[in-house]
Amino acid sequence: MLKEFQQHIENQFPELKETSFLLACSGGLDSVVLAHLCTASNLDFSIAHCNFNLRGSESDDDEKFVKELANNLNKKYFLTHFDTKSYIKKNKVSLQIAARELRYDWFEELMKEKGYDKLVTAHHADDNLETFLINLSRGTGIDGLTGIPSKTDMISRPLLKFSREQILEYAQTEKLKWREDSSNKETKYLRNKIRHQIVPLLKELHPTFLDNFEKTQNYLEQTAALSENHIIQIKGELLKEEDGVIKIEIAQLQKLDPIEGYLHGLFKSYGFTEWNDVLGLLSGMSGKEVYSKTHRLLKNRAFLLLQQLQPISDEVYEIVENQTLVNAPVQLSIKDANKVTEMGKDILYVDKETLKYPLTIRKWKKGDYFYPLGMGGKKKLSKFYKDEKMSLISKEKQWLLCSGNDIVWIFGKRADNRFKVTDKTKSILKFILK
Repeated sequence: MLKEFQQHIENQFPELKETSFLLACSGGLDSVVLAHLCTASNLDFSIAHCNFNLRGSESDDDEKFVKELANNLNKKYFLTHFDTKSYIKKNKVSLQIAARELRYDWFEELMKEKGYDKLVTAHHADDNLETFLINLSRGTGIDGLTGIPSKTDMISRPLLKFSREQILEYAQTEKLKWREDSSNKETKYLRNKIRHQIVPLLKELHPTFLDNFEKTQNYLEQTAALSENHIIQIKGELLKEEDGVIKIEIAQLQKLDPIEGYLHGLFKSYGFTEWNDVLGLLSGMSGKEVYSKTHRLLKNRAFLLLQQLQPISDEVYEIVENQTLVNAPVQLSIKDANKVTEMGKDILYVDKETLKYPLTIRKWKKGDYFYPLGMGGKKKLSKFYKDEKMSLISKEKQWLLCSGNDIVWIFGKRADNRFKVTDKTKSILKFILK
């Protein structure tokens, strides 16, 4: 196995020969064999171990074992302890998710601090098969069925082509010692149930099952790559960005067949998972929206609007008397004027004596109304926005200039009649929106 491993490193992971990396070691069979293979291949690495404090003295004995292993291999050793149970309680996640988040967050911090470019883990072919079956049971689609990637920007997995049987045989031949995690035998966990009850049956049904599975995964990866290239092309044609918002014409989306597959391909990278809801937007009423953890899809007449979620601003910015410049949240210059000259949507003249300082700049809120310049009565701001055919996203981005509770100017759109310059105006103030 050593010779095959070294050839695999040469062909697929040459970067590991040129740099020092971090090797994640639990003390179990797989990571111990990986550490010995890397040492025998003269690779430069340090060992990192996590103590999750879940198995009492067993966890402490694992820690001692890995430290001794690092000393025997003459490798630098890093250790951390986690209060895993508190993390689970605080974040309301499963044990497996908690352990994964804790260790990978620590690995990333350690790599940045110590200058390592790569983390090397001991995932192998049987792990890949187990992940495939887990994802198959959860209906993850082709992305989940392509399994564990052999490389990412951060992680390398050089054992992924080797089976658990090959790894065990190497360890026994080399008379290596390792730690057995008693929790790995408990079939209450899904992965362990698959490992101990399902995978052995699959291998019994077909002796070359694992090899056939590897070939199937290669085909799936190629199919996924072809699909992704096509989706990238479709995204370029349909997704148009304007002022930080992506617009997609619904009529063009509806021409795609199969529509469900295209919706998944177009929007999965934005975190959407409720595909029936996304599909429902196409025929839903204007204003209907669907959320992911990071983005929002909004139906706005003939378009879907895609926007990254931003915290809704409830900030209020003040303008004091005699202030001449505003830099946030909009850029605004303020100066006295003798008369009304320039006109335009970004310029406003007001009767200075009608203003109550400090002026404020804020977003709209429920119940807002104003007296549109050129009209006789008042109008709800929500009705004005509707008449202007502003999307919900545009409404949320719109800033207002206010005097007390009264709206003076909907920036760039409409002024209030109550503050206009008249024949009786003695002092004029000019606002210029930049």
